[in-house]
Amino acid sequence: MFHFQLVALSGTKFDDDVYEVVLPTLDGEIGVLEHHMPLVSVATNGAIMVRRNPHDPDGEREFFATNGGLVDVSNNVLRVLVDEADHADNINEAETEAAIERAKKMKAEAKDQVSLEHAQSLIDRHSVRLQVANLKRRTRHHQ
Repeated sequence: MFHFQLVALSGTKFDDDVYEVVLPTLDGEIGVLEHHMPLVSVATNGAIMVRRNPHDPDGEREFFATNGGLVDVSNNVLRVLVDEADHADNINEAETEAAIERAKKMKAEAKDQVSLEHAQSLIDRHSVRLQVANLKRRTRHHQ
């Protein structure tokens, strides 16, 4: 076991001992287990998956949607610092799908590069949230 902290601008989203964390980085997904080598990396948009105990089935994993940040592994502690992180249980799929549609409309109506990039970042953010909600639903369904 090692300690995992997920900290967003709005506060601490997770702070507990875990068996495994899988997270997206610039180099692809990485898995962190106890006694992982020291590492500093960049987290990218995607799902963070947390397995609290070695014998927990996939359906017991916890999922977080994140839009990137900083990853630091040292002394058996994994710290992930992000702007935002949403637990899968707190994501409303219908609201997220509606937000994607609004962002797509914003993108289609964008008059300048800044507006276009803002709309695309909203699409990316909400797409990750929807992916995480679907992951959680699928893993619960297959238990």
